[in-house]
Amino acid sequence: MKDTYDVAERPAKPAMIRGWKRRCPKCGVGHMFKGYLTVDSSCMNCQQDLSGHRADDGPAYLTILIVGHVMAPFLHIAFTHWQPDPLILATSLSVGCVALSLYLLPRLKGAIVGLQWAKRMHGFSQD
Repeated sequence: MKDTYDVAERPAKPAMIRGWKRRCPKCGVGHMFKGYLTVDSSCMNCQQDLSGHRADDGPAYLTILIVGHVMAPFLHIAFTHWQPDPLILATSLSVGCVALSLYLLPRLKGAIVGLQWAKRMHGFSQD
C-alpha cells in the first residue's frame, strides 16, 4: 500500500474548476457526466476511473444553501418594493428557484468530484 506522503500533490482548484465545467478533473477534456447527474465510469479522453466518487448529498445541500441565500433577498425586495399579488410572487419565485437549482446541481456535483479526485478521497486513493 502506498504511503500518502509519497504520492504527488494534485492541485484542488483546477480540478474543481474542471468539475464545475462538467469535465474530467484530470485532463479537463472528457465529459464527466453521461447524463444530467450520472457520473461516467471513466473519462473518454484520459481513461481516468471516475467510478469511485462519493458525492452523495453534498451537491444537493450546497444547491439548497446557495439558492436560499440568493432567492431570499429577492423575495424580500420584491415583496416590500412592488407588493405583487402573492400568486405571481410565488410563481416567479418558484420558477427562479427551480431554474437556479437545475443550473447549479450538476456543476456543484462536478466540483465535489473534482475535489475528491484532487485530495485522493474515497475511490481515487489508488490512482
